[in-house]
Amino acid sequence: MDLNQILFGVYPYIALAVLVLGSVIRFDREPYTWRTGSSQLLRRKQLVAGSVMFHLGVLMIFAGHFVGLLTPIWVFDTLGVSHGAKQMLAIVAGGIAGLVALAGGALLLHRRLFDARIRKTSSFGDTAILTILVVQLILGLATIPLSLQHRDGGEMIKFMNWAQGVFAFRGDAAGFVADVPWVFKAHLALGMTILLVFPFTRLVHMLSAPVWYLNRRGWQLVRTKRVLPRRAEPVAPTYPLHGAGRAVRPDRLEAAE
Repeated sequence: MDLNQILFGVYPYIALAVLVLGSVIRFDREPYTWRTGSSQLLRRKQLVAGSVMFHLGVLMIFAGHFVGLLTPIWVFDTLGVSHGAKQMLAIVAGGIAGLVALAGGALLLHRRLFDARIRKTSSFGDTAILTILVVQLILGLATIPLSLQHRDGGEMIKFMNWAQGVFAFRGDAAGFVADVPWVFKAHLALGMTILLVFPFTRLVHMLSAPVWYLNRRGWQLVRTKRVLPRRAEPVAPTYPLHGAGRAVRPDRLEAAE
């Protein structure tokens, strides 16, 4: 078994298996770690700007990759979308989204590395996964000049066949990307590595959606300046004293006797 088969024929299944099982186990055993660990009190303006651009760009890239790679080729043929048009759409839309995400990621990474307080409170995993994502964005943008050399969409078809072959459990799926340039292979390999480490990082918050808030009953705290009457304190019960005609409180029985 050669390296190409290991990376693009076996490694995808390892990454996907760890992604699914690891996420389920973490959510079940460590639900209180299922969060982002926000540091929004520090450099808030830079956080907001970087976070908005980064998340917007990444969501666009994810949607484009999901639809572009996993939609059967016959669907595009039926709709009359040529491979060349699809290739140019991926280059333009993906390039814009990649630049936006990279700008946001650079702001977030700069904030985490060059602010002493944030760096001190950041874990190794927080910094590492953000660095990996920025490198992945750079690799993705680096593929654009090569894609422009194949405007007929031929290279895109190879990646579609590979991705759909993996999900169809085809043993020859790795062969579709055997001869593509190394930058494409690096982009694919690092993308699968992100899936592999996904359950062990803050990225798990991507799988959470606070839908339970939609039907939750709200509570409103009201404070008034009015002077409200004090509640009457409960009176302790009284019991008749043995051998006497008067009643006393229980805490005075011993003294009375």
